Parts: sequence; C-alpha cells; structure tokens
Amino acid sequence: MRNTISTRFVSRQAAGVVAGAVGTSAMDLLLYRRYRADGGRESAWNWESAAGLTSWEQASAPGQLGRKLARVVLRREPPDEWARRTTNTVHWATGIGWGLQYAALAAKTPRHPTARMLALGPTVWAVGYVILPIAGVYKPIWKYDQRTLAKDLSAHMIYGIATSAALAGLARSESGK
Repeated sequence: MRNTISTRFVSRQAAGVVAGAVGTSAMDLLLYRRYRADGGRESAWNWESAAGLTSWEQASAPGQLGRKLARVVLRREPPDEWARRTTNTVHWATGIGWGLQYAALAAKTPRHPTARMLALGPTVWAVGYVILPIAGVYKPIWKYDQRTLAKDLSAHMIYGIATSAALAGLARSESGK
C-alpha cells in the first residue's frame, strides 16, 4: 500500500514537471508570436534561449531575480557570463515549479478541474506582480498600463490552460494503464 502511494506521488510530480514545461512552452510560443508580429527578427531558438544576452543589464525579470539570488549565495556580484543561463534557468524553473505545485493541488482537489484550470494562469500572474516588485525587479502593478497587464495576463492564461490540459492528459494516460 505504502509503495503504491509513493509511486503515485512520484508519478504525479513527474507529470507536474512535464505539464509545467508544456505550459511554459505554450506561453513562450504566444510571446514569441507577439514578438514577431511587433517586428522582431530573432529565430525562435535565439529568442527562447536569450541568445543575445551578454550582461545583467539586458536580463529580463527572471534573470534579475536569479541575479539577486546568486548575489546572496555568492556574497558578490555574479559574472555577466551567467546572465543568459540564469535567465533561462529561472524562467523554466518557475514554469516547471508552478506545474509541480499544480499537480500536488490537483491530486488533493480532484473536483472542479475547470475552475482549477481557469484559476492557475491568473494566480501565477498575480503572484508575479506581488513577488517581483518586492524583489525589486518589477514595478508595482499599478504602474503598468492596462494593455500591458492584459497582454501579460492573457499569456499566463495560456500557461494555465496548457499546463492543466497537459496534466489532465498525463493523468488520463496513467490511469488507463
């Protein structure tokens, strides 16, 4: 019995990792399409991997958050060469981390999957607008215009829906074994 519970837990968490990666990919695909529609010229891979990033000043919010964490751990400024890798690592770790948490929640609250699915994206979005300003890498939410907030929210909705759908699909395939 105990082995079945731990196997089920590990399986559910592995599904959460995959679902979080699927959600992050879906969100990034939307953001990349917007980038290209706005005249961006980078290839999908170069854009996704932040190929041109060479310094911390160029790093996005995930990179800046990673920089602050590295500064605390190292007790010194991390080298600029770390900016690109840190940006990518924090970005993907965040998406996957939310997928893990969502998988744990879904296992404990199997009812109302549609409500859970629709709540994930806005929850991730709102938490970002709390944590990132506190960390000093975003402005407070009221300093952004409605268009920016709506575009960011819609991207997070895609993340939530894709993550939830991937987890549901993985759970169905697991239960069908």
